[in-house]
Amino acid sequence: MAKLFLPGPTNVHPDVLARQARPMIGHRSHACADLIGRIQPKLRQIFATQSRVMLATASGSGLQEAAVRNLVTNRLLVCTCGAFGERWFQVAQANGIPADALEAPWGQPNLPEDVERALRQQPYDALALVHNETSTGVENPLAEIAQRARSLRPEILILVDAVSSAGGVELLTDTWGLDVVLTSSQKCFALPPGMAFAAVSDRALEKARQVPHRGWYFDFLQMDEYLARNLTPSTPAISLLYALDAQLDRMLAEGLPARFMRHAAMAAHVQAWAQERFALLAPDGYRSRTATTIRNTLGLDLDALHEHLAQRGMQIADGYGRLKGGTFRIGHMGETTLADVQALTTAIDAFLEMAA
Repeated sequence: MAKLFLPGPTNVHPDVLARQARPMIGHRSHACADLIGRIQPKLRQIFATQSRVMLATASGSGLQEAAVRNLVTNRLLVCTCGAFGERWFQVAQANGIPADALEAPWGQPNLPEDVERALRQQPYDALALVHNETSTGVENPLAEIAQRARSLRPEILILVDAVSSAGGVELLTDTWGLDVVLTSSQKCFALPPGMAFAAVSDRALEKARQVPHRGWYFDFLQMDEYLARNLTPSTPAISLLYALDAQLDRMLAEGLPARFMRHAAMAAHVQAWAQERFALLAPDGYRSRTATTIRNTLGLDLDALHEHLAQRGMQIADGYGRLKGGTFRIGHMGETTLADVQALTTAIDAFLEMAA
Protein backbone atom coordinates (compact mmCIF):
# COMPACT_ATOMS: atom_id res chain seq x y z
CA MET A 1 0.00 0.00 0.00
CA ALA A 2 1.44 3.35 -1.04
CA LYS A 3 2.26 6.11 1.39
CA LEU A 4 0.19 9.02 0.13
CA PHE A 5 1.84 12.42 -0.20
CA LEU A 6 -1.20 13.92 -1.89
CA PRO A 7 -3.19 17.06 -1.12
CA GLY A 8 -5.84 14.49 -0.16
CA PRO A 9 -6.91 11.83 0.36
CA THR A 10 -4.33 11.06 3.02
CA ASN A 11 -3.38 7.89 4.84
CA VAL A 12 -5.66 6.76 7.66
CA HIS A 13 -4.27 5.22 10.84
CA PRO A 14 -5.10 1.47 11.08
CA ASP A 15 -6.84 1.91 14.43
CA VAL A 16 -9.10 4.56 12.90
CA LEU A 17 -9.83 2.40 9.86
CA ALA A 18 -10.73 -0.47 12.18
CA ARG A 19 -13.34 1.66 13.95
CA GLN A 20 -15.44 1.54 10.78
CA ALA A 21 -15.97 -2.19 11.29
CA ARG A 22 -18.18 -1.63 14.33
CA PRO A 23 -21.78 -2.84 14.06
CA MET A 24 -24.39 -0.56 12.56
CA ILE A 25 -26.71 1.42 14.82
CA GLY A 26 -29.91 3.23 14.02
CA HIS A 27 -29.40 6.85 13.06
CA ARG A 28 -32.30 7.83 15.35
CA SER A 29 -31.04 5.74 18.25
CA HIS A 30 -29.68 6.89 21.60
CA ALA A 31 -26.39 5.26 20.61
CA CYS A 32 -26.06 7.49 17.54
CA ALA A 33 -27.03 10.58 19.52
CA ASP A 34 -24.40 9.67 22.11
CA LEU A 35 -21.82 9.26 19.35
CA ILE A 36 -22.55 12.67 17.81
CA GLY A 37 -22.70 14.14 21.31
CA ARG A 38 -19.13 12.94 21.93
CA ILE A 39 -17.95 14.27 18.57
CA GLN A 40 -19.42 17.77 18.78
CA PRO A 41 -17.31 19.29 21.61
CA LYS A 42 -14.15 17.82 20.12
CA LEU A 43 -14.89 19.38 16.74
CA ARG A 44 -15.46 22.72 18.44
CA GLN A 45 -11.95 22.52 19.88
CA ILE A 46 -10.47 21.92 16.42
CA PHE A 47 -12.36 24.87 14.95
CA ALA A 48 -11.83 27.09 18.02
CA THR A 49 -15.52 27.96 18.25
CA GLN A 50 -18.25 28.05 20.85
CA SER A 51 -20.87 27.69 18.09
CA ARG A 52 -22.03 24.49 16.43
CA VAL A 53 -20.02 22.39 13.96
CA MET A 54 -22.36 20.84 11.43
CA LEU A 55 -21.85 17.35 10.00
CA ALA A 56 -22.68 16.44 6.42
CA THR A 57 -22.35 13.21 4.48
CA ALA A 58 -20.75 14.93 1.51
CA SER A 59 -17.48 16.36 0.27
CA GLY A 60 -16.44 19.88 1.16
CA SER A 61 -17.94 21.03 -2.14
CA GLY A 62 -21.36 20.17 -0.75
CA LEU A 63 -20.91 22.62 2.08
CA GLN A 64 -19.67 25.27 -0.36
CA GLU A 65 -23.04 24.94 -2.05
CA ALA A 66 -24.78 25.00 1.32
CA ALA A 67 -23.06 28.23 2.31
CA VAL A 68 -24.05 30.16 -0.81
CA ARG A 69 -27.62 28.82 -0.85
CA ASN A 70 -28.23 29.55 2.82
CA LEU A 71 -26.50 32.86 3.26
CA VAL A 72 -26.58 35.07 0.17
CA THR A 73 -29.58 37.30 -0.45
CA ASN A 74 -27.93 40.14 -2.36
CA ARG A 75 -24.50 39.48 -3.85
CA LEU A 76 -21.45 37.34 -3.11
CA LEU A 77 -17.80 38.31 -3.51
CA VAL A 78 -15.61 35.26 -4.19
CA CYS A 79 -11.84 35.55 -3.88
CA THR A 80 -10.07 33.33 -6.38
CA CYS A 81 -6.37 32.52 -6.74
CA GLY A 82 -6.58 28.96 -8.01
CA ALA A 83 -8.87 26.11 -8.99
CA PHE A 84 -10.84 25.82 -5.77
CA GLY A 85 -11.65 29.48 -5.44
CA GLU A 86 -12.86 29.30 -9.02
CA ARG A 87 -14.95 26.26 -8.12
CA TRP A 88 -16.71 28.22 -5.38
CA PHE A 89 -17.54 30.93 -7.90
CA GLN A 90 -18.88 28.27 -10.27
CA VAL A 91 -21.01 26.80 -7.47
CA ALA A 92 -22.55 30.21 -6.87
CA GLN A 93 -23.29 30.67 -10.56
CA ALA A 94 -24.79 27.19 -10.86
CA ASN A 95 -27.20 28.06 -8.06
CA GLY A 96 -28.21 31.37 -9.60
CA ILE A 97 -26.49 33.38 -6.85
CA PRO A 98 -25.33 36.84 -8.01
CA ALA A 99 -21.57 36.76 -7.56
CA ASP A 100 -18.37 38.53 -8.60
CA ALA A 101 -14.91 37.00 -8.69
CA LEU A 102 -11.98 38.92 -7.23
CA GLU A 103 -9.19 37.26 -9.15
CA ALA A 104 -5.54 36.96 -8.20
CA PRO A 105 -3.15 35.21 -10.61
CA TRP A 106 -2.66 31.51 -9.95
CA GLY A 107 0.28 31.28 -7.57
CA GLN A 108 -0.40 34.63 -5.91
CA PRO A 109 -2.51 35.25 -2.79
CA ASN A 110 -5.65 37.27 -2.34
CA LEU A 111 -4.54 40.37 -0.45
CA PRO A 112 -6.49 42.29 2.22
CA GLU A 113 -6.19 45.61 0.39
CA ASP A 114 -7.64 44.10 -2.78
CA VAL A 115 -10.54 42.63 -0.82
CA GLU A 116 -11.22 45.97 0.84
CA ARG A 117 -11.18 47.75 -2.50
CA ALA A 118 -13.66 45.26 -3.97
CA LEU A 119 -15.98 45.46 -0.97
CA ARG A 120 -16.28 49.20 -1.48
CA GLN A 121 -17.68 48.66 -4.98
CA GLN A 122 -20.85 46.68 -4.21
CA PRO A 123 -23.17 46.06 -1.22
CA TYR A 124 -22.00 42.46 -0.82
CA ASP A 125 -23.63 40.52 1.98
CA ALA A 126 -21.05 37.71 1.95
CA LEU A 127 -17.37 37.17 1.20
CA ALA A 128 -16.09 33.70 0.24
CA LEU A 129 -12.46 32.65 0.05
CA VAL A 130 -10.21 29.61 0.13
CA HIS A 131 -7.83 29.58 3.06
CA ASN A 132 -5.41 27.06 1.57
CA GLU A 133 -5.44 26.74 -2.23
CA THR A 134 -4.12 23.25 -2.97
CA SER A 135 -3.87 23.80 -6.72
CA THR A 136 -1.17 26.45 -6.23
CA GLY A 137 0.21 25.88 -2.73
CA VAL A 138 -0.91 29.34 -1.60
CA GLU A 139 -2.14 30.02 1.93
CA ASN A 140 -4.20 33.18 1.95
CA PRO A 141 -3.81 35.67 4.85
CA LEU A 142 -7.19 34.77 6.28
CA ALA A 143 -7.01 36.59 9.60
CA GLU A 144 -5.94 39.84 7.94
CA ILE A 145 -8.59 39.59 5.21
CA ALA A 146 -11.30 38.88 7.77
CA GLN A 147 -10.21 41.78 9.96
CA ARG A 148 -10.19 44.21 7.03
CA ALA A 149 -13.59 43.00 5.77
CA ARG A 150 -15.17 43.07 9.22
CA SER A 151 -13.87 46.59 9.89
CA LEU A 152 -15.32 47.88 6.65
CA ARG A 153 -18.57 45.89 6.68
CA PRO A 154 -19.42 44.69 10.22
CA GLU A 155 -22.51 42.88 8.94
CA ILE A 156 -20.79 40.91 6.16
CA LEU A 157 -20.69 37.12 6.40
CA ILE A 158 -17.26 35.54 5.90
CA LEU A 159 -17.31 32.07 4.33
CA VAL A 160 -14.09 30.06 4.38
CA ASP A 161 -13.05 26.93 2.50
CA ALA A 162 -10.59 25.36 4.94
CA VAL A 163 -10.74 21.97 3.25
CA SER A 164 -6.97 21.46 3.24
CA SER A 165 -6.04 23.47 6.33
CA ALA A 166 -8.49 22.73 9.16
CA GLY A 167 -6.90 20.28 11.56
CA GLY A 168 -3.38 21.08 10.36
CA VAL A 169 -3.22 24.86 10.74
CA GLU A 170 -4.58 27.05 13.52
CA LEU A 171 -8.00 28.45 12.65
CA LEU A 172 -9.53 30.81 15.21
CA THR A 173 -13.09 30.82 13.97
CA ASP A 174 -14.62 32.96 16.71
CA THR A 175 -11.64 35.24 17.32
CA TRP A 176 -11.32 36.08 13.61
CA GLY A 177 -15.07 36.60 13.20
CA LEU A 178 -15.63 33.85 10.63
CA ASP A 179 -19.17 32.71 9.86
CA VAL A 180 -18.72 29.45 7.97
CA VAL A 181 -15.50 27.45 8.11
CA LEU A 182 -15.85 24.21 6.16
CA THR A 183 -13.59 21.24 5.62
CA SER A 184 -13.53 17.64 4.41
CA SER A 185 -12.69 14.44 6.25
CA GLN A 186 -9.92 13.21 3.92
CA LYS A 187 -7.34 15.99 4.32
CA CYS A 188 -5.72 17.11 7.60
CA PHE A 189 -8.28 15.12 9.59
CA ALA A 190 -6.76 11.96 8.05
CA LEU A 191 -10.07 10.14 7.63
CA PRO A 192 -11.59 8.35 4.66
CA PRO A 193 -13.45 10.60 2.22
CA GLY A 194 -17.17 11.04 2.62
CA MET A 195 -17.85 13.57 5.35
CA ALA A 196 -17.64 17.33 5.65
CA PHE A 197 -17.77 19.61 8.69
CA ALA A 198 -18.57 23.31 9.04
CA ALA A 199 -18.39 25.67 11.97
CA VAL A 200 -21.40 27.96 11.53
CA SER A 201 -21.93 31.16 13.51
CA ASP A 202 -25.13 32.39 15.15
CA ARG A 203 -24.95 35.40 12.81
CA ALA A 204 -25.02 33.05 9.82
CA LEU A 205 -28.09 31.24 11.11
CA GLU A 206 -29.90 34.53 11.60
CA LYS A 207 -29.16 35.38 7.98
CA ALA A 208 -30.35 31.95 6.82
CA ARG A 209 -33.78 32.71 8.31
CA GLN A 210 -34.12 35.49 5.72
CA VAL A 211 -33.47 33.14 2.78
CA PRO A 212 -36.64 31.45 1.49
CA HIS A 213 -35.12 28.76 -0.76
CA ARG A 214 -32.20 27.19 1.07
CA GLY A 215 -32.72 23.75 -0.44
CA TRP A 216 -33.44 20.70 1.72
CA TYR A 217 -30.36 18.51 2.10
CA PHE A 218 -28.10 21.38 3.15
CA ASP A 219 -30.63 23.58 4.95
CA PHE A 220 -28.59 25.08 7.80
CA LEU A 221 -31.68 25.73 9.91
CA GLN A 222 -32.84 22.14 9.64
CA MET A 223 -29.31 20.84 10.27
CA ASP A 224 -29.04 23.02 13.37
CA GLU A 225 -32.43 21.89 14.66
CA TYR A 226 -31.37 18.24 14.47
CA LEU A 227 -27.87 18.91 15.78
CA ALA A 228 -29.39 20.40 18.94
CA ARG A 229 -30.56 16.82 19.61
CA ASN A 230 -27.25 15.30 18.43
CA LEU A 231 -28.87 14.00 15.26
CA THR A 232 -28.75 14.70 11.52
CA PRO A 233 -31.73 15.35 9.20
CA SER A 234 -30.95 12.33 7.01
CA THR A 235 -28.97 9.14 7.54
CA PRO A 236 -25.30 9.96 8.19
CA ALA A 237 -22.29 7.84 7.31
CA ILE A 238 -22.32 6.00 10.63
CA SER A 239 -19.07 4.10 9.98
CA LEU A 240 -17.31 7.41 9.33
CA LEU A 241 -18.73 8.85 12.54
CA TYR A 242 -17.07 6.00 14.44
CA ALA A 243 -13.79 6.80 12.68
CA LEU A 244 -14.20 10.53 13.30
CA ASP A 245 -14.75 9.97 17.02
CA ALA A 246 -11.53 7.95 17.24
CA GLN A 247 -9.48 10.33 15.10
CA LEU A 248 -10.54 13.39 17.05
CA ASP A 249 -9.24 11.65 20.18
CA ARG A 250 -5.93 11.06 18.41
CA MET A 251 -5.71 14.68 17.26
CA LEU A 252 -6.43 16.10 20.69
CA ALA A 253 -4.06 13.62 22.36
CA GLU A 254 -1.26 14.86 20.11
CA GLY A 255 -2.21 18.39 21.15
CA LEU A 256 -3.25 21.03 18.66
CA PRO A 257 -0.14 23.23 19.09
CA ALA A 258 2.07 20.17 18.55
CA ARG A 259 0.01 19.10 15.55
CA PHE A 260 0.29 22.54 13.97
CA MET A 261 4.04 22.61 14.62
CA ARG A 262 4.43 19.19 12.96
CA HIS A 263 2.67 20.42 9.84
CA ALA A 264 4.81 23.57 9.79
CA ALA A 265 8.00 21.51 10.15
CA MET A 266 7.03 19.24 7.25
CA ALA A 267 6.28 22.26 5.07
CA ALA A 268 9.59 23.88 5.97
CA HIS A 269 11.53 20.75 5.01
CA VAL A 270 9.74 20.19 1.69
CA GLN A 271 9.92 23.83 0.67
CA ALA A 272 13.60 24.27 1.55
CA TRP A 273 14.38 21.11 -0.41
CA ALA A 274 12.28 22.24 -3.37
CA GLN A 275 13.92 25.66 -3.51
CA GLU A 276 17.36 24.06 -3.73
CA ARG A 277 16.40 21.76 -6.60
CA PHE A 278 13.43 23.36 -8.37
CA ALA A 279 11.34 26.47 -7.58
CA LEU A 280 8.13 27.10 -5.67
CA LEU A 281 5.00 28.51 -7.23
CA ALA A 282 3.75 30.41 -4.16
CA PRO A 283 5.68 33.48 -2.99
CA ASP A 284 7.47 33.69 0.33
CA GLY A 285 5.11 34.52 3.18
CA TYR A 286 2.11 32.89 1.50
CA ARG A 287 3.17 29.25 1.26
CA SER A 288 0.90 26.49 2.38
CA ARG A 289 1.75 24.54 5.50
CA THR A 290 -0.09 21.45 4.29
CA ALA A 291 0.63 21.10 0.54
CA THR A 292 3.44 22.41 -1.65
CA THR A 293 3.26 23.13 -5.38
CA ILE A 294 6.67 22.80 -7.06
CA ARG A 295 7.60 24.15 -10.48
CA ASN A 296 9.02 21.46 -12.74
CA THR A 297 11.95 23.67 -13.70
CA LEU A 298 14.11 20.66 -14.65
CA GLY A 299 11.58 19.41 -17.19
CA LEU A 300 11.36 16.04 -15.47
CA ASP A 301 9.39 13.18 -16.95
CA LEU A 302 6.75 13.20 -14.21
CA ASP A 303 5.32 9.85 -15.27
CA ALA A 304 8.75 8.33 -14.74
CA LEU A 305 9.01 10.04 -11.36
CA HIS A 306 5.63 8.63 -10.34
CA GLU A 307 6.75 5.15 -11.36
CA HIS A 308 10.01 5.52 -9.43
CA LEU A 309 8.11 6.53 -6.30
CA ALA A 310 5.47 3.82 -6.75
CA GLN A 311 8.22 1.21 -6.66
CA ARG A 312 9.14 2.61 -3.24
CA GLY A 313 5.57 2.68 -1.97
CA MET A 314 5.09 6.45 -2.32
CA GLN A 315 2.71 8.64 -4.29
CA ILE A 316 2.74 12.38 -5.01
CA ALA A 317 0.33 14.48 -7.10
CA ASP A 318 0.52 16.06 -10.53
CA GLY A 319 -0.08 19.73 -11.06
CA TYR A 320 -3.75 20.68 -11.07
CA GLY A 321 -5.73 22.00 -14.02
CA ARG A 322 -3.79 24.51 -16.07
CA LEU A 323 -0.67 23.76 -13.98
CA LYS A 324 -0.52 20.08 -14.96
CA GLY A 325 2.86 19.11 -16.39
CA GLY A 326 4.53 22.33 -15.32
CA THR A 327 4.23 21.56 -11.61
CA PHE A 328 3.89 18.69 -9.20
CA ARG A 329 2.49 18.71 -5.68
CA ILE A 330 3.50 17.19 -2.36
CA GLY A 331 0.95 16.91 0.41
CA HIS A 332 2.28 16.95 3.98
CA MET A 333 -0.75 16.69 6.18
CA GLY A 334 -2.79 14.44 8.41
CA GLU A 335 -0.84 11.52 9.89
CA THR A 336 2.27 12.22 7.81
CA THR A 337 5.43 12.89 9.81
CA LEU A 338 8.65 14.80 9.25
CA ALA A 339 10.48 11.47 8.87
CA ASP A 340 8.01 10.51 6.12
CA VAL A 341 8.63 13.63 4.04
CA GLN A 342 12.38 13.30 4.57
CA ALA A 343 12.18 9.78 3.16
CA LEU A 344 10.16 11.09 0.22
CA THR A 345 12.62 13.84 -0.69
CA THR A 346 15.48 11.33 -0.40
CA ALA A 347 13.65 9.08 -2.86
CA ILE A 348 13.15 11.96 -5.29
CA ASP A 349 16.84 12.88 -4.96
CA ALA A 350 17.69 9.34 -6.03
CA PHE A 351 15.53 9.82 -9.14
CA LEU A 352 17.25 13.12 -9.90
CA GLU A 353 20.65 11.41 -9.74
CA MET A 354 19.50 8.74 -12.17
CA ALA A 355 18.03 11.35 -14.53
CA ALA A 356 21.15 13.52 -14.50
